[in-house]
Amino acid sequence: MTDLPAGFVVTVDPGDRIHFLDWGGPATSEPGSEALLIHGLSQTAWIWAPVARRLAATIPTVTMDLRGHGLSDAPTEDGAYALGVLADDVVAVAEGSGVAADGRPAVLAGHGFGAIVAAVTASRLGKRCAGLVLVDGGWESMEASTGVDADEFIRGLDEPPEVLRSLRAFLADRRAFDPSTWDDDQDTAARATVVETHAGRVVPATRPHALEACVRAMFAYEPAMTLAAVEAPIVALVATDDGAGSRVGALAALSDARVAAGRGAIGVRSFESVGHNLMRYRPTDVTDAILSLARSGS
Repeated sequence: MTDLPAGFVVTVDPGDRIHFLDWGGPATSEPGSEALLIHGLSQTAWIWAPVARRLAATIPTVTMDLRGHGLSDAPTEDGAYALGVLADDVVAVAEGSGVAADGRPAVLAGHGFGAIVAAVTASRLGKRCAGLVLVDGGWESMEASTGVDADEFIRGLDEPPEVLRSLRAFLADRRAFDPSTWDDDQDTAARATVVETHAGRVVPATRPHALEACVRAMFAYEPAMTLAAVEAPIVALVATDDGAGSRVGALAALSDARVAAGRGAIGVRSFESVGHNLMRYRPTDVTDAILSLARSGS
């Protein structure tokens, strides 16, 4: 792997540290053409590597670890993982990294749960957000779309014991999702999500209390209200490996609501027979979606 990004932290009240990776950018870029990328549940900033490397050739790009994930702190206080708190972390990274400093707008992109956090942040930033890219998430009521409640969803997140029996077994499982897209960046991203014990087994790196709190925040999310409040253009990228007709229908309804509220319609692009991790399976398409908003926003 070449051109490793630099790691930094910003400190937010009451002293929690939020980690981010600065992937750099060209020597010059148009104002407002920066990108901040947010990962989903149990992932880290590294999951964005295939997209971040492509973006950094054109615009300054930053990826971050949500609190409780990766190298960010994992506070235990009640309410520490509310969507508003997570959005404050994103703003702190945007300003601390220089991506959205001095009032400049930037494109926010989020994957899965990270799309929800990005949407809430975008609704708060107003004109400081140049665009919002929802990567296979951020437009659904979780209880309605999954048919389960938060408790059952949390129970379903457990990895099979055979996958966690060793780091080698874990990496083999992740590679098997799509061997053709497995490379050093995918290996690094997978390794960042687990911790190897002295006995040779692996355990998830995301702190259990943080994971549970994030899931409950995800189930409390109200997409219609949030997306209607986003001033910036929105593009949604939908993976359709499990049949996503109802998901696209939900987007159409939200798009109509935005138009009724005087906002722009939501642009939708779907990808057939592709898994949830579009950054791994369709990095060029995800990159293009972000760049299109960065260019229009500048």
